[in-house]
Amino acid sequence: MLFGDEHVRRYEETDGEVGHDWQKGAPVLILTTKGRKTGQDRKFALIYQEHQGAYVVVASKGGADQHPGWFLNLQENPEVQVQVKADKFTARARTADEQEKAVLWPKMAAVWPDYDDYQKKTDRPIPVVVLERQS
Repeated sequence: MLFGDEHVRRYEETDGEVGHDWQKGAPVLILTTKGRKTGQDRKFALIYQEHQGAYVVVASKGGADQHPGWFLNLQENPEVQVQVKADKFTARARTADEQEKAVLWPKMAAVWPDYDDYQKKTDRPIPVVVLERQS
């Protein structure tokens, strides 16, 4: 099973032929953010769902008490690069508001039920992030 940098590398090498369909059939995209401290590109393989022409990801970090680094990076610089299979594009990241989250969370938990368990493990509200393609 692919994880971390190896997941990203294999995904990019194969345009998602290896790595797009992950555990339990969950689809994965590659998110590239600018490091908030280094300014260098940082790449992450994240479970996603499409919603109204955008891509949705969850900043769960497995239910840790801190936000994942990629989420902190996009708060500093919301312009990101996204790869879904062979489709590579620039997107603008934003955190879903409470009303949107009420719609998007169940959609994400349907593809990855562990999200509900992650939320129970932490007091922080786990953000849902919308990646909107830029033209």
